[in-house]
Amino acid sequence: MTATTERPAKPISGLLAVLVRIERAGNKLPHPFWLFGVLSVVLALASWALSAAGASALNPATDKTVTVHSLVSGEGLRMMISDAVTNYATFPPLGTILVVMLGVAVADRSGLLPAMLRAAVARVPARWLTFTLAFSAMVAHVASDAAYVVLVPLGAMAFRAVGRSPMLGAVVAFVSVSAGYDASPLVTPTDAVLSGLTTAAAQTVDPGYVVTPLSNYFFSLGSSLVLAVVVTVVTEKVIARRVAAMPEEDDATEAVEELTLRDDERRGLRHAGLALLLYAGLIVAAMIPSGSPLRGEGGSIVQSPVLTGIAVVLSVAFLIVGAVYGRTVGTVRTGRDIPDHMAKGLREMAPILVLFFAISQFLAYFKWTGVGEVMAIRGADLLKSAGITGPVAFLGVLAVCTCINLLVTSGSAQWALVGPVFVPMFMLLDISPEVTQAVYRIADSCTNAMTPMSAYFVMTLGVIQRYRRSAGIGTLLSLTLPLCLTMLVAWTLFFYAWWALGIPLGPGVPVR
Repeated sequence: MTATTERPAKPISGLLAVLVRIERAGNKLPHPFWLFGVLSVVLALASWALSAAGASALNPATDKTVTVHSLVSGEGLRMMISDAVTNYATFPPLGTILVVMLGVAVADRSGLLPAMLRAAVARVPARWLTFTLAFSAMVAHVASDAAYVVLVPLGAMAFRAVGRSPMLGAVVAFVSVSAGYDASPLVTPTDAVLSGLTTAAAQTVDPGYVVTPLSNYFFSLGSSLVLAVVVTVVTEKVIARRVAAMPEEDDATEAVEELTLRDDERRGLRHAGLALLLYAGLIVAAMIPSGSPLRGEGGSIVQSPVLTGIAVVLSVAFLIVGAVYGRTVGTVRTGRDIPDHMAKGLREMAPILVLFFAISQFLAYFKWTGVGEVMAIRGADLLKSAGITGPVAFLGVLAVCTCINLLVTSGSAQWALVGPVFVPMFMLLDISPEVTQAVYRIADSCTNAMTPMSAYFVMTLGVIQRYRRSAGIGTLLSLTLPLCLTMLVAWTLFFYAWWALGIPLGPGVPVR
C-alpha cells in the first residue's frame, strides 16, 4: 500500500487573499438579530457617556437644542419596556412589506412569476440572451430573494439550450439579481422596506417627512436598463472569454424541455396580462374625473391615494394576476387556495419579521437618546466647515456603505444602521432623503455578488459546480469581480449624470 501525500495548498495572494480575510472576518460577526442587540448595548453606554458629558447640538431646521438622553437611567428603562410593542407595531417598513408580500405570495405560489421568467428567456435569439437574462433579473427583483432560486439555475439552462456555457448563464443571472438588487423597472418589496427606513430616519429632523416606495422609481427604472447593458457588454467582452478558457465538467441532462412553457402556462400568462391591463385601466379611469376620491388634495395626481398607498395597489395587482394565472393552470382551484398561498408566502417572511423586531427597537432607542440627531448635526457642520459639497459627500456614503456591505449583506439591516446618521446629516446639507437613498441603492447592491458572506453566493457556486466540479470560491469570484466593479463605476457615473441633469428621482421627487 502506498501512502498518499497531499499537495501543498497554493498560496493565496492579491485580491483573493483580501476577500478570504473579509470572509473570515464576516463569519465571526453574529447574526444580524444579535448584532443589533449588541449595538443597542453599545448605544446605551454611549448615550450614558455623552449625556454625562452634556453633549448637545443646535438643530438649524428647528432652532432647538438637541441633548443626549441616557438609556442607562430609570426613564430609559421605562421607555424600553413600555414602548417595545409600539416600536415594533409602528415600524414603518413592517406593514408595507407585509401588505405587498400578501399579493406577491399569490403570484409566486401560483407559478406566475417563474413562468414569466421562463417565458422571457425561452425563445430569445442567442445574441440577445445575455441582455434578456440580465434585464429579466431586474424584473425578478419583485420576487425578492426568490429571484435567486428561480433565475440562477434557469440562466444556466437557458445558456446551455443555445449551446453556450451554462456556467456563464448562472453567473449572468446571479450578478444581475445580486449586484443590481436595488434596481428594477417595477416597484419591489425592497422599495417598500427602504422607503420605510428612510422615512423613520428623516423624521428625526422633520417629523412630517414621508418617503414613499415610488420615491426612486424613475432612477431605479433607468438604472435597470443601464445595468443590463453593462452586464451584457462585460460578459461578452470579458467573462465569456474567461469561461471559454475553463474546461467544463458537464453532468447536466437535457434542459431545453424545462424552459418550454406548457400550453396552459402560455394561456395563463395571456389571461394574467389581460387581467392586469383591465385592473390598470379601471384605476386610470377612476382617476380621470377632477373630483375623484383617488386624487389628492386639489386634484393632485402625485399625492393621490394610488401613489401614497402604492403598497395596497401593488398587492391587489399581484393577487389578481396570480389568481387568474393559477385558476387557468390549476394551481388555484378554490377561493381557499388564495389565503393558503398568502400564508405560505408570509411564512417565508418570518426571518425578516424577526430581524425587524431587533431593528425597530434599536432605531427607537437611537431616536429617543438623540445620539443620531446630534451626530448628524455635528457631521453636517463638519462637512460644511470643510467645504464638502454634495458630489463629494455622495462618494463618502458610497465608500462607507460599499465596505459595510461586504460583511452585512442584509440591505435593510445595513440601511437601518447607517440611514439614521446619513439621512438627517444630508438633510441639514439640503440634500433630500430620496437622494441619499438613491446613493445607498448603489452601495447596497454592487458588492453583493463578490462576498462569500451571501448565502446566494454559495448557492450559485453549487449551481456552477454541476458543470465544473472543481470550481471553488475563487472561481466564482474571478467571474463576478469584473462585473461587480464595472457595475459600481457605471452606476455611480449614471447617478452623477442623473443628479447633474436634475432629473426627478420619482413622481414629484426632484433630485435637488
